[in-house]
Amino acid sequence: MQHILKGLRVVEGSAFIAAPSGGMTLAQLGADVIRFDQIGGGIDYHRWPVTENGKSLYWHSLNKGKRSIAVNFRNEAGRELIKNLIAAPGEDNGLFVTNFPAKGWLADQTLRAARGDLIYVNLVGDRHGGNALDYTVNSKIGLPFLSGDGESPVNNPFPAWDVLAGQQIAIALLAAERHRRLSGAGQFVQLALADVALATMGHLGYVAEAEVNQEARQPMGNHIFGTFGHDFACKDGRRVMIVGVSPNQWSAIINVTNTKPQIISLEEELGLDFSKEGDRFKARERLKDLFAPWFADKLYLEVKQGLNIAGVCWGPYQSIEELISNDVDCTEANPLFTRIEQPGIGAYLVPSQAIQFSGLESEPPKPAPLLGQHTDEILTEVLGMSSGQISKLHDENIIAGPQ
Repeated sequence: MQHILKGLRVVEGSAFIAAPSGGMTLAQLGADVIRFDQIGGGIDYHRWPVTENGKSLYWHSLNKGKRSIAVNFRNEAGRELIKNLIAAPGEDNGLFVTNFPAKGWLADQTLRAARGDLIYVNLVGDRHGGNALDYTVNSKIGLPFLSGDGESPVNNPFPAWDVLAGQQIAIALLAAERHRRLSGAGQFVQLALADVALATMGHLGYVAEAEVNQEARQPMGNHIFGTFGHDFACKDGRRVMIVGVSPNQWSAIINVTNTKPQIISLEEELGLDFSKEGDRFKARERLKDLFAPWFADKLYLEVKQGLNIAGVCWGPYQSIEELISNDVDCTEANPLFTRIEQPGIGAYLVPSQAIQFSGLESEPPKPAPLLGQHTDEILTEVLGMSSGQISKLHDENIIAGPQ
């Protein structure tokens, strides 16, 4: 964790993945991110995976380093507190990110009436205002038909669009904040999860391929589109993935497998030039069959040594359990990770921000807050409320402390 955003205060109202991950990114870069939750927790507070005593590893992982205020925002007084928090004075305040609907008490015009230079970043499902989740967005853009047999869709277990949208939220807020510093003007920024996916499909050429070439991308199995890459089984059953994108990577594969004569012969037979990525892709099945015996004849450790010596771009296939148990990159030997004590859960490995700034000191990531852990602190510090006023709100069940 590095404090390059120290001083910025962001209010977050969120659930699920995209918006909380955007806030977490800002918090891990040093911003003071205050998330507000309904007393007792919101819709995702107990979401799986959970510990044996019901604590959500999901929620706590996505909310590292934030502060928490627990408010009954079904109550008008609670809503006023949150609105005042969002619109708090000061040049580093007035920053709000949410995936809650921007209507009613959270409508832009309502919040902006209290602070005209408010920066309000709102994530929606689609541009029409409809609901959408990562799986429904992914099904819409066609990628599930590129896995498996190409006939039955296969969902991806990784929520790619949620994660990308979270990063877009952080970028949007920082871009708007810079604009406000230069011009004094606030912004209402709306971002649609579906548009994040559609834009990415365009950026990576999927859209142009179908429109310009009149040819949709076909299922690739474990090949890599437009170049050479595939998985191979070792003698002991372990599998590795190799990639030959650059000329050096391609040469390394040929050298380690001792297949240069066969490669030249195959080029002549097919009339292809394997110095070109596209030609390697065209001959992908023949190339796979040519390299496979080298892997099949060796144990994984022999393959690993050979690939490393030759400088092949490769990676082992391993389960998440194997990653945690055996991979040094997923331990405290990697500066990315720290074992921290999460109240209510215990000690476990937690990653910090992958970005590293050379001019700043690093410190371990902070745990997620207890629900309502900072309620009194925030009301005193940000809104200047007295202990008497805060006690009255507790008595009226409008706010709550840590549970």
